[in-house]
Amino acid sequence: MSDALSAIPAAVHRNLSDKLYEKRKNAALDLENAVKALITSGDHDKISKVINLLIKDFAKSPQANHRKGGLIGLAAVTVGLSSEAAQYLEQIVPPVIRAFFDQDSRVRYYACEALYNIAKVVRGEFIFFFNDIFDALCKLSADSDANVQSAAHLLDRLVKDIVTESDQFSIEEFIPLLKERMNVLNPYVRQFLVGWITVLDSVPDIDMLGFLPDFLDGLFNMLSDSSHEIRQQADSALSEFLQEIKNSPSVDYGRMAEILVQRASSPDEFTRLTAITWINEFVKLGGDQLVRYYADILGAILPCISDKEEKIRVVARETNEELRSIHVEPSDGFDVGAILSVARRQLSSDHEATRIEALNWISTLLNKHRTEVLCFLNDIFDTLLKALSDSSDDVVLLVLEVHAGVAKDPQYFRQLIVFLVHNFRADNSLLERRGAIIVRRLCVLLDAERVYRELSTILEGEDNLDFASTMVQALNLILLTSPELAKLRNLLKGSLVSREGKELFVALYASWCHSPMAIISLCLLAQAYQHASVVIQSLVEEDINVKFLVQLDKLIRLLETPIFTYLRLQLLEPGRYTWLLKTLYGLLMLLPQQSAAFKILRTRLKTVPTYSFSGGGQISRASSGVPFSQYIHHREDGGAEDNNINNSHQGINFAARLQQFENVQNQHRGQTRNKVNYSYNTSSSSASKEVRRSEEQQQQQHHKPPPSSTSLSVADNNRPPSISSRKAPGQLQL
Repeated sequence: MSDALSAIPAAVHRNLSDKLYEKRKNAALDLENAVKALITSGDHDKISKVINLLIKDFAKSPQANHRKGGLIGLAAVTVGLSSEAAQYLEQIVPPVIRAFFDQDSRVRYYACEALYNIAKVVRGEFIFFFNDIFDALCKLSADSDANVQSAAHLLDRLVKDIVTESDQFSIEEFIPLLKERMNVLNPYVRQFLVGWITVLDSVPDIDMLGFLPDFLDGLFNMLSDSSHEIRQQADSALSEFLQEIKNSPSVDYGRMAEILVQRASSPDEFTRLTAITWINEFVKLGGDQLVRYYADILGAILPCISDKEEKIRVVARETNEELRSIHVEPSDGFDVGAILSVARRQLSSDHEATRIEALNWISTLLNKHRTEVLCFLNDIFDTLLKALSDSSDDVVLLVLEVHAGVAKDPQYFRQLIVFLVHNFRADNSLLERRGAIIVRRLCVLLDAERVYRELSTILEGEDNLDFASTMVQALNLILLTSPELAKLRNLLKGSLVSREGKELFVALYASWCHSPMAIISLCLLAQAYQHASVVIQSLVEEDINVKFLVQLDKLIRLLETPIFTYLRLQLLEPGRYTWLLKTLYGLLMLLPQQSAAFKILRTRLKTVPTYSFSGGGQISRASSGVPFSQYIHHREDGGAEDNNINNSHQGINFAARLQQFENVQNQHRGQTRNKVNYSYNTSSSSASKEVRRSEEQQQQQHHKPPPSSTSLSVADNNRPPSISSRKAPGQLQL
């Protein structure tokens, strides 16, 4: 130590710790000259002792001025050493770096100044301490003292210059340091980090792109920073990397895809837009490399299709179409089950556009990978059925397309129709709101006759008679009104002359029996007018209820539509279509006279001519005011039925059909009576108990014996007469 003191003049030793900067500066200059003299003499041992003296007596001193003097002294020694400084860096640099964390801001400031001067001298040799210096600069960039921040920025720029021109810099050792700090929220630190990323990426010999997955998430995190400047810097860095990706032949898309998928659901709009833009480019560029990530990517795209920001929606839709157009096979790693799982989850989205695209994916997979999709059918079938209750008509139509695609196989066709009927039974509102659109669309996508035959077969054995009746009425209305079923109606019109029409008529008849009005409508459509008239005659009092009259009202109004034009034209030949007239008059007799339907039908019947127009151009007298009863004695010609209802026509046994209808209607009547009796017995039992309780109270009050069994109870007086005691139609009650 005495050697060191002899090398440093006493005045220099004293002035290095002076509180005045000028004195410390002059002392440093004197120290620099002294070191140069030692270099000239080759006394390296004494130089080392001088450095140790500066560290022990100054840099580690509890006195702030001493520490300041020690820092400026170490810098002066380095300058004096010049080209010889490299061998002493392990002594000089560590105490300077430790001073970066000093409690005194002025000491931290002089530490930056000292290290700046040291770095200027040693340049490339400085890289050996880069990691420690980077860590210190990262912290100083957020220093509370503005002067320290300014000094740190100057030092930072110098270090960047040194790194960019050095061939000893190790990017592999630097990346862990960078990754460790990328999630720091301090805006100054973020600026510092983005600055280093940008600088290093500009160096041709440094492959920052290869390490992008390590700090990509941190850059995306900065896009939502409150500082516009930081967001701009992060976006600029990301844009540069994306351009490099486009131009690079080898990129690790997989690791980055995972990050982008997560960022696509960010609450920050700018982050979502940037993430979905990157995903869009990845799908275009990555191709087969992204196959195993397709499900994750789809899970990020579908919600963005309904994003509130239009730019995001546009990019998401473009990406979705691009992804769907890629041709890959399960053998390439394409996971059909994972894609279906994502689509199924997105069917629960609150946004219609997302649900629609999810269904489009299921439909696409069904067309491209039908076998694989059918393997996972049980996983998505219930969800697809629930989607039939969706509030959007477009969604329901797409669901039906998917169902129709599945139902191309016979075993799945029946399963679909069975599940559909089950859903209608379980949810009455579904039948009311969606019944028509579901049935009509299925008839377009699948064969209408096949659909109606299957529905009829299922409803024929339906135990819930009320539901069967409601369902048949709905199907009948769809049959009579839907343009999609015009071919089916034409087939039924030929029921009495063609085998195909007859078979369809018989197939539908079995379930249509659940509704009298549906049967009558079916007969009018099939031109089985005599049977329609007989069905009307078979109706009893119990059948003519409010529901029946509502259905009858609908039928009367339908008779005035273009669908029944042929029927109205047949009224021009009353002599030939006598049973048609009798049927219409029968319907008229069932209607209340003050109803609108009664007036409509009566007006139509008034237009029936009294002359029959024959095919040969001859006009013959048909009625001339003769009552309708005379019409029914005319024999029908053409395609009409024989007067004998027991005869078969074109293989249709109408007598058997009538018996079938009456059997089903008797079941309905029996069920109705049971409901009425149950309701009546419940109310009657309650009334009887109440009356007995009242009588007992009266007897207790008057001490009277209970009435004899032969006396008529109040309950009996209140009870309605039995069925046997009611008068029959046309009879008087005696």
